[in-house]
Amino acid sequence: MPPEITFVRLSAVAPREIIDHMSDPRVATHLPLLTGAFDQRACAAFLDAKDACWRRDGLGHWAILADGVYAGWGGFQKEGVEWDFGLVLKPDYFGLGVRVAKKALVFARNDPRIPYVTFMLAESRKHLRAFDRLGAGYVGETRYGDAVFVKYRLDTN
Repeated sequence: MPPEITFVRLSAVAPREIIDHMSDPRVATHLPLLTGAFDQRACAAFLDAKDACWRRDGLGHWAILADGVYAGWGGFQKEGVEWDFGLVLKPDYFGLGVRVAKKALVFARNDPRIPYVTFMLAESRKHLRAFDRLGAGYVGETRYGDAVFVKYRLDTN
C-alpha cells in the first residue's frame, strides 16, 4: 500500500533531518543554487527564508511526510507574479514525486490566488515526462541566480 502523504510546516522537522537531506550528494546534483556545505547555519537561514515566504505570501514550502516520516520538502513560493512549485525529496522517496505534486496541485486548484503554477527544473533533470503527465507545458529556459533552469507551466483553473 502506498504511504500516506501529509504536509506540515518545516519547523515541525528536526533541523538535523533537513541538514542530512540537503547534504546528500544525490540531492545536491539537482540543486544548482545549493553551494557550499548545508550546515546548521545554512539550515537556519533556509528555514528563516521559508518562514518569511509564509509571512509575506500566506503560503510557502512544507515538510512532506510519508506515513509520518520526513520524506523531503516542497510547496509553492511566489517568484514575482508567479507561484513556483518546488519539490526536493530524499533519495529513498524520489519515486513519490508525482504523487506529492498531484496532492499539492489539488491545493493550488482550490486557492484562487494561484491561476497557474510554474516548475523550474535544473538542467541536470533528464526525466521530464512526469510534467507531461501532470499536464504542464514547456515554457523554455530561464535564468535564476547563476543557474539556467528548464521551465514548465500548468494552469490550475
